[in-house]
Amino acid sequence: MGFPLSQQNEMSALTLLALCNLKKNDSWVDVSKISLGVSNGIMGFAKEHYKIRYAPNTRETFRRNVLHQFVQGGLAVYNPDNPNLPVNSPKAHYSISNEALNLLKYFNSQKWDEKLTEYLKNKGTLIKKYEKERYFKKIPLTISGKKIFLSPGNHNVLQKDILTEFAPRFIKQGVLLYLGDTEEKNLYINAELLSKFNIPIDKHSKLPDVVIYDKSNGWLFLIEAVTSHGPMSPKRIIEIEKLLKKCKLGKVFVTAFPDFKTFTKYSRNLAWETEVWLAEAKDHMIHFNGDKFFGPR
Repeated sequence: MGFPLSQQNEMSALTLLALCNLKKNDSWVDVSKISLGVSNGIMGFAKEHYKIRYAPNTRETFRRNVLHQFVQGGLAVYNPDNPNLPVNSPKAHYSISNEALNLLKYFNSQKWDEKLTEYLKNKGTLIKKYEKERYFKKIPLTISGKKIFLSPGNHNVLQKDILTEFAPRFIKQGVLLYLGDTEEKNLYINAELLSKFNIPIDKHSKLPDVVIYDKSNGWLFLIEAVTSHGPMSPKRIIEIEKLLKKCKLGKVFVTAFPDFKTFTKYSRNLAWETEVWLAEAKDHMIHFNGDKFFGPR
């Protein structure tokens, strides 16, 4: 089916069998489409039906060395039941593509060679089709006249809200310095200003999700977008301050949440002297700042 030797092994074979829901005594005409995660799905299938056990930490090998290539090659589809799931969602899942499913039904039959030739002929078109579908699920965002695309998922929807709703309301003259993404960590980098302000950036950077420079006040807004983890906790503040020890700008620590429900879940972990913004109450801020804002209205 056009895959290199690195995908011609036991792990890849068991993944294919799992995605096709083929058990030991089944025939290839019995292939069917199911959606499976990695640990309890594909690895669980191999254990239950083929008595082959993999260590729990092997799931990343399945993702990186098998499923990633299966998706790229049009053999499998990523998150078919909910394409908007973020990359790191525990609900991430895979299924066999319809085109591959229709081909595999003919394996070991007289029509196999004919069907395989037809499949391989259309494989390039198939890959482009799935790439196009994934592209259209991305979240568009325009920064300084340049259009960029965030990968789908609630986390990146919140990041877009930070830039389009929070920043215009609370940052007088904001300049975006850094924007991460669940797929591409360093999606947007203003390298010139980051260097000017002594803000380090590399593939191992521990910068928060969004970093904005406020020109009018000379402040640095450090913003975490929280949908499932990672608020501005005391530990996180220490990490960021250590990272930015050479940066002399005044630092404003903000945790952004999509709604009150998520905020309530993480409120006990928030550090004092930080700010909170909720996308569902976009005109207001919550200040974890002691007596800093005491006084009559």
